[in-house]
Amino acid sequence: MASEYVDKARVFKAFCDENRLRILERLRSGEKCACVLLDDLHISQSTLSHHMKILCDSGVVQGRKEGKWVHYSIDPEGAEYAVQLLKQQITRGNQSELTQSCCSDKEK
Repeated sequence: MASEYVDKARVFKAFCDENRLRILERLRSGEKCACVLLDDLHISQSTLSHHMKILCDSGVVQGRKEGKWVHYSIDPEGAEYAVQLLKQQITRGNQSELTQSCCSDKEK
C-alpha cells in the first residue's frame, strides 16, 4: 500500500515546481533537445538534469538519447495516467463514505 502512495506522489511531484512546469509547457509542442531547453529556460545543465530526472521518473516525460544529447517528449501513456490519477484524487467518494459522520457515535 505504501508503494502505491509513493508512485502517486512521484507523479504529483513532477508538477509542483516552476521549472518543471515550464519544461512541460515547452514539450507540449513536441519533442525538444536538452540543448533547446537549456537555451529557453536559462538554467544550468545540472539543474535541467535534476528536473528531467524527476519528470522521467514520474512517467510523464520520456527521453531519447541521440549522440551526446537527450531529446525529451511527453509520454502519452504517462500523461494519461497523471490525468486519471488527478481525477481519482479529486472525485468525491461513494455515497456511503459521504454520509458517514465522524462525530455521530461520539455524541451519544
